[in-house]
Amino acid sequence: MSLPPLQEPYYLNGYHPRPSTGVLSRRKVPLLHIALFLVTLVTTSMAGAFQQGANPFSDPKTIFLGLPFSATLMSTLLMHETGHYVWGRVHGIHATLPYFIPAPPFVVLVGTFGAFIRMKSSPANRQALFDVGAAGPWAGVVLAIPAAILGLSLSEVRPLNPFDEGGIILGDSFLFSALTRLVLGVSANEVSIVLHPIALAGWFGLFVTFLNLLPVGQLDGGHVTYSLFGYWHRWISRGSLIAILLLGFHGWVGWFLWVVLLSMLGVDHPPTLDLSSSLDPRRKLYGWCTIALFILTFMPVPISLADRPALPTGEVTPVAYRPGYAPAVRPLTFLYRP
Repeated sequence: MSLPPLQEPYYLNGYHPRPSTGVLSRRKVPLLHIALFLVTLVTTSMAGAFQQGANPFSDPKTIFLGLPFSATLMSTLLMHETGHYVWGRVHGIHATLPYFIPAPPFVVLVGTFGAFIRMKSSPANRQALFDVGAAGPWAGVVLAIPAAILGLSLSEVRPLNPFDEGGIILGDSFLFSALTRLVLGVSANEVSIVLHPIALAGWFGLFVTFLNLLPVGQLDGGHVTYSLFGYWHRWISRGSLIAILLLGFHGWVGWFLWVVLLSMLGVDHPPTLDLSSSLDPRRKLYGWCTIALFILTFMPVPISLADRPALPTGEVTPVAYRPGYAPAVRPLTFLYRP
């Protein structure tokens, strides 16, 4: 069995920290963290505006139309990272404030690649590792679920129409499907739901939760799995990576990107400082609850495209032309079909 040395740095959500020097520097204003947060707030607000059919590049005031989506999504990401940070401090682990990662809203539909924190010292034992790893997903989902419930109550329910316009079809998870039935009372395969921006942000919050809970490497799910199973994590991690690769051939091509990313970051988990530690019965129960959360939020095909169907043969569609008229930006439709 080959394991990284004890000096191997830990990281959360796929990012390596710098090794701790043991010297605490004087507190400074976290300008970089604040700047990244504000930039990401702008890019996610622009993404939300694009979803509403507005163009903040031509009319900057329309960026405010994206705030319901942006504020909900940013709050969920912030809660997730705050869970890691707070429990890191509880266990005496030196960690940074969250780094938010902005993304071009015309390339990445939500305007962000997520957020992460960096741990500058290693967890002392499996208990500390578990608490820090599991706290983020649970903190995020505590906000994502109410957001999904509120947003679903504001969403538009449409009957299935074979000639409906194309859009982006969001994947189904056990949890989001249950929330949909609870709030809207619709049965499967009977309707299409045009998600309200708050519901869309709630859905992405659950999406981020299950991605981080993948039991691979040093993702949050990797921390939880290593805390529970120790040495067996390496085989669970490798098996999960193979399963992700197979899913890429049967649905979402984004799984291929995750296979490459996780392979580059490493599929093994370094040991805690205390090699003989194990979880107490209470944390083992919480660990299995965290695995259940992963199962409830997992989506084999998170995102797919619904092409606009062709008109029947021989049908003529009149097209009006008005000189000097520039049509508005067409809204980006996110459909959910439970």
